[in-house]
Amino acid sequence: MTAVAILAAGRGTRMKSNLPKVLHTLGGQSLVQRVLNNCSLIAPSRQFIVIGFEGDKVKQSLAQNLSLKFVEQKEQLGTGHAVQQLLPYLQDFKEDLLVLNGDVPLLRPKTLQNLLSIHKNNNNAATVLTANLPNPKGYGRVFCDGNNLVTQIIEDRDCNSAQQQNCRVNGGIYCFNWAKLAQILPHLSANNQQKEYYLTDVAQHLEPFMAVDVEDYFEINGINNRQQLSDANNILQDRIKKYWMNEGVTMINPQSISIDDTVSLSPDTVIEPQTHLRGKTYIGSKSHIGPGTFIEDSKIGEHVNISYSVVSHSEISSYCQIGPYAHIRKEVKIHESCRIGNFVEIKKSQVEKNSNIAHLSYIGDASLGEQVNIGAGTITANYDGVNKHPTIIGSQTKTGANSVFVAPVTLGNNVTVAAGSVVTNDVPDNALVIARQQQKIIKEWKKTKK
Repeated sequence: MTAVAILAAGRGTRMKSNLPKVLHTLGGQSLVQRVLNNCSLIAPSRQFIVIGFEGDKVKQSLAQNLSLKFVEQKEQLGTGHAVQQLLPYLQDFKEDLLVLNGDVPLLRPKTLQNLLSIHKNNNNAATVLTANLPNPKGYGRVFCDGNNLVTQIIEDRDCNSAQQQNCRVNGGIYCFNWAKLAQILPHLSANNQQKEYYLTDVAQHLEPFMAVDVEDYFEINGINNRQQLSDANNILQDRIKKYWMNEGVTMINPQSISIDDTVSLSPDTVIEPQTHLRGKTYIGSKSHIGPGTFIEDSKIGEHVNISYSVVSHSEISSYCQIGPYAHIRKEVKIHESCRIGNFVEIKKSQVEKNSNIAHLSYIGDASLGEQVNIGAGTITANYDGVNKHPTIIGSQTKTGANSVFVAPVTLGNNVTVAAGSVVTNDVPDNALVIARQQQKIIKEWKKTKK
């Protein structure tokens, strides 16, 4: 059994934000949510979040995780003080405690699994994740003997000039035998420049205390300001795009593409430049996405072509062509082999297979049958100023250019709507509807001169 404690009490003043640092987002998820996700291979028996600044906001953001226990650190007096707050909650606990930082989101689950495995296999009292950095400035230094047993950990600001030459740094990630740690925590001292209780001070009291070097030192990158947040995003994006390219996805100019790690792609998909994929998006095989396309929380089928368009919270089935410059938003389902053309907006609607909405139209709160052809400039007038109303258009119906359907209204199957019609009443099957004023011509008319 392993307990996990995530330290998330700090304000993060260098972020220059009223939002707690751990709630800033990276790849579509908060930093602290990412840290929780990184524990997936450990399956902890208990999970604690130590909160402080704007703790209610942190609670609210993680409210869906019912297994979390929130522990308040009223004063932020260092990492040792934060872990001290766990003492009342783990009085009966005898196993291992994994301590993570809520602002270190790039750790791989396998790294934590390996750290815990080494800790248990060596019967360590404590194990710390370390890295050898080319430029260790700003990090606490870890000093070890020839067996990687820790002899001392010194914060960067407390190092002398000789100690600063050590490139092995403290990643701030620990495994502890809780029973042994709990005996030491009450006796930590704040005798340092910052007048804080350092968790690193337990090194001199716990044996054996082992260091485990992480292979990819970018994993321990902490985030303290906006520049570091941007750097972390670049690292994450590089990981994601390399993974999918190795899985058979073609990316043209990957540097201009961004993909959340919650996105799922299929082999033989092509992602063009300036395309951004967000949330729980799925792209089917042999689809061609972009250039200049944004897709969020949507499912895209196979052999779909989408260019210069926005798709959000919707589903597009196979063999569809979308764009350029289409906007498909909120609960839209496009069935197979449809064409949604330039400057078309669709909202909360169903479009059955083999239907076309080629250009310059708005379709909202509507249901379209199969083989429907929507002429240019067609609008479903779905809002009466108070409520939204549905428009139903039957299969094989064709609407002329600049048609308006004032909802609620239903058109049957195989209806033809004359260009320029404003349709306010239901239309039966197999009908031609003409709803426009008779044209008037006034001959020899001249505008009065002022």
